[in-house]
Amino acid sequence: MTTSPATALAARAQDVSSEIVADILTLVRHETSSYDLPALAAGLDLLRDLTVQRLGRPDHEQRHPGGECGDTLTLTYTGTGAGHVALVGHYDTVWPTGTLADWQQPEASEDGRAKLGGPGIFDMKAGLAQGIWALRLARESGAPVPTVTFLFNGDEEIGSLSSRPVIEEVAQRVDATLVLEPTAQGAVKTARKGTGIFQVTATGIESHAGLAPQDGASAITALSEFVVAAAAIAAPEKGTTINTGLIKGGSGVNVVAGHATAGIDIRVSSEAEQARVDAELDAIKVSDPRVRIEIDHAWNRPPMTLNAASRPLLDLARETARAQGRDLLDTAVGGASDANFVAALGRPVLCGMGAVGNGAHAQGEFIHPDTVPAQTALVAGLLGRLAQPLHG
Repeated sequence: MTTSPATALAARAQDVSSEIVADILTLVRHETSSYDLPALAAGLDLLRDLTVQRLGRPDHEQRHPGGECGDTLTLTYTGTGAGHVALVGHYDTVWPTGTLADWQQPEASEDGRAKLGGPGIFDMKAGLAQGIWALRLARESGAPVPTVTFLFNGDEEIGSLSSRPVIEEVAQRVDATLVLEPTAQGAVKTARKGTGIFQVTATGIESHAGLAPQDGASAITALSEFVVAAAAIAAPEKGTTINTGLIKGGSGVNVVAGHATAGIDIRVSSEAEQARVDAELDAIKVSDPRVRIEIDHAWNRPPMTLNAASRPLLDLARETARAQGRDLLDTAVGGASDANFVAALGRPVLCGMGAVGNGAHAQGEFIHPDTVPAQTALVAGLLGRLAQPLHG
């Protein structure tokens, strides 16, 4: 019986699964908090060396300084086909340096399925290793492969503040972008909410809380009124959520507060909701007109939808999965990623091509190691199908 190329690819991924998992753990053991620049620099060096170890030296390499953020690295491997694909993933994590020392490995699922935990293993160091191995397996198959540009950035968890221009530049010159973020229970992510991280500043008038309270104008009271009014603008039925996560203010218990700030996380599913939220926040009035309210409308990522350019890419991914013996679902999620930037450009992109597991940004973060071969084979097979430029 003749083995199909898809079956052979899946079998090869199974054969090397222990090596892929070992590479995942190598990345996890080096902590890369978004706010620890020395750790990020060393982590990127480790990731580069691992890529070179598995794939050889790239044909083109560029390290883009991140300033106060982690650097962004692009590595391009020339293919044997005419296509060009970007594999995008971040190496920074939300976990402070030192988290690994106290990390407890999760118990198996109730059905006995193994779990493997660690800070950043699900979001998204497993995806990084799987992406590297996907190109290796695609090459080993002997079939044509596209030129592949890896883009590794160290600031995704804090908004991709320095890497966004690099991501957008790469996305504009490739035929398709695959973002190696974790899956949604095995499904790829074709829609994500847009995000805003707004800073609201209230400036009042300080006075003695006991001797002359009437002379003061409390920034804290006014900001509290603003926060309550802002929460009422949320529209969960439209996909719009508003969360005030940080409040700071005042100088003393016996002082009418002259200054207060709030950090507000906003998620929207459409540009129309983004415009509505902007307008309604600006329209909020507080009871004491002596307090000045200033709003920094800092929209970080635009909403991501399944644009016309991405539909053929999703179809191709589904065909690849079927050839390997499984169905591939797609879904919309509330979180944002670097795929939002690519989709906003109207370029083909799929997100959630990485790990299967759960617990992103939580102490129980884990992957299912038994899914690593299938996920790696999926990306490898899709690379093979993208050896020629994607056509809608």
